[in-house]
Amino acid sequence: MARTGHKKSAIRVLVWLGVILAVMTAVLAGGTMAGQASWTPKLALDLEGGTQMILAPKVEGGSDINEEQLNQAVAIIRQRVDGSGVAEAEISTQSGRNVVVSLPGTPSSETRALIQASADMNFRPVLLNGPGTPVPAEERTPAAQLPKPTAKPENGSDSNWITADIYKQFEALDCANPATDKQERSDPAKPLVTCEPATDEQPAIKYILGPVEVKGVEIQGSTFQLQQGVQGAVTNEWAVNIQFNAEGTAKFKTVTERLHQFYLAAGGETGTDPKSQFAIVLDDQVISAPRAQAVITDGRPQITGGFTEQSAKTLSDQLRFGALPISFDIQSEQQISATLGGEQLRMGLLAGLIGLLLVVVYSLFQYRVLGLVTIASLVVAGILTYLAIAILGWTENYRLSLAGVAGIIVAIGQTADSFIVYFERIRDELREGRGLVSAVENGWKRAKRTVLASKAVNLLAALVLYFVAVGNVRGFAFTLGLTAIADLIVVFMFTHPTLQMLARTRFFGEGHRFSGLDPERLGAVPLYRGAGRIRTPEEKPVAVRAKNTGASAEAERRMTIAERRLAEKQQQLAGSSKGANKETK
Repeated sequence: MARTGHKKSAIRVLVWLGVILAVMTAVLAGGTMAGQASWTPKLALDLEGGTQMILAPKVEGGSDINEEQLNQAVAIIRQRVDGSGVAEAEISTQSGRNVVVSLPGTPSSETRALIQASADMNFRPVLLNGPGTPVPAEERTPAAQLPKPTAKPENGSDSNWITADIYKQFEALDCANPATDKQERSDPAKPLVTCEPATDEQPAIKYILGPVEVKGVEIQGSTFQLQQGVQGAVTNEWAVNIQFNAEGTAKFKTVTERLHQFYLAAGGETGTDPKSQFAIVLDDQVISAPRAQAVITDGRPQITGGFTEQSAKTLSDQLRFGALPISFDIQSEQQISATLGGEQLRMGLLAGLIGLLLVVVYSLFQYRVLGLVTIASLVVAGILTYLAIAILGWTENYRLSLAGVAGIIVAIGQTADSFIVYFERIRDELREGRGLVSAVENGWKRAKRTVLASKAVNLLAALVLYFVAVGNVRGFAFTLGLTAIADLIVVFMFTHPTLQMLARTRFFGEGHRFSGLDPERLGAVPLYRGAGRIRTPEEKPVAVRAKNTGASAEAERRMTIAERRLAEKQQQLAGSSKGANKETK
């Protein structure tokens, strides 16, 4: 029953591995058919080539940039470009003055804007909003009916900020063509006419905003999470949390006290008064405009309402990384060829192929047909890693660099180590006289701990290297950790179940001399002969003893001290039993 149970368990595990590979293949195929993914991994700058931009930083007010500000600029730009994964962008300083950004491929206009984005993040009260389309000329407000302020504005939400010129600019604004309506840097002490771009959740909206009341530099941090209900239960709605410093907390409390009054006067959640909103503005563009549903006294507001996980993450990143006190001009731009990286890739792949062939030759020489299990396991691990890299390139913008290829090549040897440890444990069990089925199970129990400890060390090293390094070194650490995980999956879900199945075949179960598990070639002592009798090596025919002398010597060299003592004790017991039988006769 136990043997049958092990066989069914092995089949079940192999089926689950097949399901995992099938699901990953289907996901990648679906992304490819939708035109969003590709069967080939994305390549990094050193392999694909790309664009190098030299950015000249500018500090508001025209003051000189210091080293601390420049280092902050490099760190935040790297987080902006590469915050979602290992995108393999190279960002560094040049001559202590400029910032050099190298990106794979040709960057889009959105990426350029992201790189150049300054720290002009602030919070402004909303005075008026409307659809992001321009009002037709014949329908615009006549000059006689345009707003005419009657007094000096008392606060940021006062309608006296809206002049005739501001209102005409608002009606003419077309959010679908922001380039034609691009303005100079706005004056924080004056109102602003701007847009909130269209998203999947809502169309474009244009606003008239009051003067800046809270600056972005007063944000200490930002996170996103699933919203909690009144009783603490987690809902399916995403929320963005902001934390202000002491100065920002006091200012935000004053603002929300005023905006909340508009919110209540308009009927709460059913109201539509735009003056209950405060706009989060980055580079004179609204990125969110939530309503003040409460007075925030602790400087920890939470923004909710129709977020997806991705949109919540995007807003959180903009709030966290948007407070950069420097803006940038692209001083120069040039294309980088991937010729050198392509040549290095070919040499690296050649080195990896040579290493793989050596592993195959060693496995077949050392383990005979059993070495085919090593080869098959490496193939499965390779497929699993390839699919994971391709999917991560699609979903997380991961790009495979030359350093990442090196991490995969290094992992070939580490993966083969796991199989060798397992095989040697099985052979040790066979030397102790166990049958193959029992040897596979007992050997797995002993090898499993060693494999887990080894991969834990590999993963720890990869994690430390990933978090302390930057650039291409992170790519090496990433693939090293990824292949370690793939190795564990393959050893547990392919190699061990496969051996469980092979142990029940005649070729391996009877210890064929080419199987790699021949007990006699391994010098197995003592050997169980059946009927409660033990046959020691002295009882074998002379020809067999001569044939296995080398194997016995090899087995003795491989024995640990404990195993050698156990073998000696078993031989002594066998000798005593033999003497007792003679006396009985």
